Amino acid sequence: MSAELPRAPQPRASVVRYKAALRKAIRRNRREPEIDFLNITAMLDLMTIILVFLLKSVGSSAASIPQSKDLTLPKSVMQAEPSQEGVVVIVSKTQILVGDDPTPIVVLPSREQLAQSGVDARYKRSGPNDHYIVPLANALSHARETDKAVRAAKGLDPSSSEAIVVADATTPYRLLCEVLFTLGQSEFGKHHLMVLSGGSKP
Repeated sequence: MSAELPRAPQPRASVVRYKAALRKAIRRNRREPEIDFLNITAMLDLMTIILVFLLKSVGSSAASIPQSKDLTLPKSVMQAEPSQEGVVVIVSKTQILVGDDPTPIVVLPSREQLAQSGVDARYKRSGPNDHYIVPLANALSHARETDKAVRAAKGLDPSSSEAIVVADATTPYRLLCEVLFTLGQSEFGKHHLMVLSGGSKP
């Protein structure tokens, strides 16, 4: 029998090669971390954009208000574009409305009484000679809060709101003064009177 030749000793791996192979194996077996949480920041950004869009869509144009026997706008020779910003206050021959709410805020008496003492004393704060209309002020306070949020979303000054007064052409001066006074007391610092352009010059 022939004797087997002794095997040559295999060279040992150096520490450097061992560490390199270990790092290579770690990189090969490493897994990407799974996302097991919800990204709230992106959702908040999306909700903010939607909220701003909805607030901006609240303000509607007052130029599209239909006329009727109960509401006929006065005519003016001015050719300026109507204001699109503000809370709409409608003063017809028989009632006062605020915004898109079809429910009358105040039911108006006869034209003779309106010319003398304005709306009924039961709607006033302190008697028939007062100019403050309580139901109108209550409705304006709610509209003011909404308009304040809209103005803040649009980057406008929220310290004061604007109102668009849509009054009938035959509205007595006394009633118009009471409406404007109540608007001023309700933090509406600027008023726009809606009229029809194209009137003849005197």
